[in-house]
Amino acid sequence: MKHDKGAVLLIVQLILLSVLFVVDWTYQPQGIVRGALFAGLFAVTLAHLYVRYRFTARLKATAAALKRAAQGNMNTRLLSGDDRHFDEVIFSINELIEQLVKVQVRSIRSEAARKSLLSNISHDIRTPLTSIIGYADALKDDIAASGEEKELYLDILSRKAVALKELIDQIFELAKLDADEIPLKPETLDFAEIVRESVIGFLPELKTHAIELKVNIPENACFIVADRVSMLRIVSNLIKNAVEHGKDGKVLGIELAEAAGRYRLLVWDRGKGIAPEDLPRVFERMYRTDRARNPSAQGSGLGLAIAKALAEKHSGTLWAESEPGVKTTFGFAVPKRRSEPGLRNI
Repeated sequence: MKHDKGAVLLIVQLILLSVLFVVDWTYQPQGIVRGALFAGLFAVTLAHLYVRYRFTARLKATAAALKRAAQGNMNTRLLSGDDRHFDEVIFSINELIEQLVKVQVRSIRSEAARKSLLSNISHDIRTPLTSIIGYADALKDDIAASGEEKELYLDILSRKAVALKELIDQIFELAKLDADEIPLKPETLDFAEIVRESVIGFLPELKTHAIELKVNIPENACFIVADRVSMLRIVSNLIKNAVEHGKDGKVLGIELAEAAGRYRLLVWDRGKGIAPEDLPRVFERMYRTDRARNPSAQGSGLGLAIAKALAEKHSGTLWAESEPGVKTTFGFAVPKRRSEPGLRNI
């Protein structure tokens, strides 16, 4: 085991001084003994000064390296030496710099994502807002030649306004999720009933688009512990995405089954599908697979991002699979309710 050299040298120096004092006081030795003791004391003192000098030099080097790191040079690393205690500090500092590098990388990526998100949001807000202003001006200037045309303009205004409100609501919801400001109320739920309730809400839209519904939901209860509103939002967002982008395939599939201690929901369609290069990014905010999905479809690009954030808060997972032109599937897996009593805060 390595020892503190400075402390050892000080102890030796103290012992030599003590011996010198006792010998000189009691025995009054010959000059050669006194000379040897003084020489030893002198050598130990010099060695002590050398060790302290090296220690001070390492401190200065460490301070300079930390200053470079503080100025943004994250390639800085400190070298260990032969002092065990000081090396522990060095290792801790290097680990801290590593963590700072990771934080810096995340910060750069977050800033780039923030700029991209703001750019997309500004575009998505400006587009319907421009239409609203245009149709409002047309009505104000009596450009509409007939009552039917005015009704058409009003209908377009209403739809654009609703779409704009939905976008703004989703932006605020995602911001609250990021800030962890949405309170979740975990309770025992029947996941099968949640899925049925969500599907029923889309029946009118499925009828409008002549979409065939294929459902495979267990009749027995599928108990989970989760926030009811969040579960409804996740399932509804997945179904809405499938209807919006897969309605050309005229088929919507809903399947719920148990697998490895989790309930797995699959929502699939037979639309145009998602290209392989787009598939890893479908859960990104404001990302639209325009080349793979229906280019005429409208959407904020936030629905799947919200679903993913809510799923992760419930220890769940979301994934997507697609064979373009054949079948596109979005999956959601959530843990089953544990057998022991009591609810876990999410």
